[in-house]
Amino acid sequence: MCINREEIRKRILTLRYNLSPPLIEEKSELIFDKILNSQTYKGAKSLMVYIDFKNEVKTEGLINRALDDGKIVSVPITDIKERRLTPSRIIDYADDLAPGVWGISEPKPDRVRPVDPRELDLIIVPGVSFDIRGNRLGYGAGFYDRFLLRTKSEAMFVAVSFDMQIVDNIFPAEHDVPVHFIVTEKRIIGNSREL
Repeated sequence: MCINREEIRKRILTLRYNLSPPLIEEKSELIFDKILNSQTYKGAKSLMVYIDFKNEVKTEGLINRALDDGKIVSVPITDIKERRLTPSRIIDYADDLAPGVWGISEPKPDRVRPVDPRELDLIIVPGVSFDIRGNRLGYGAGFYDRFLLRTKSEAMFVAVSFDMQIVDNIFPAEHDVPVHFIVTEKRIIGNSREL
């Protein structure tokens, strides 16, 4: 039984690291099918999507589909010194990106196109674990918690997660920002408006 955030983080990361690449691909497709069929996605003109890393839900397919659908698609640039995320618009997934902070792909320096966080309609949020109330446990640095506070009030925060990352309680901290929806391969968990 996990009793604190660090234990939850460690246990869930171990489970996630043990997933096979084909299973990750299969589950990721199921998750993004739900998002692509949602009114939130269909109505969004501008979205930010994280770039997956270390067995996270894969996002390349969603990003390329959103680009094909004519949406404005941004990915985060991480500024470790300022502890800040900046959305940067991408035009071509394969050509715009290169390894950045922690080896996670980010826009190349000559492809940085900053986007005002208040222009985003939909933010696809990563995380280590989530609970059914929409609380999110990240990697511990608070980048997304600070970033989400800079978006407009109508923006939708949608976390994507494998179902085994959902726990009863992640013991949220005071500064944690919950998401509106969590989409797994098995279900959609919502704490507000319809996805």
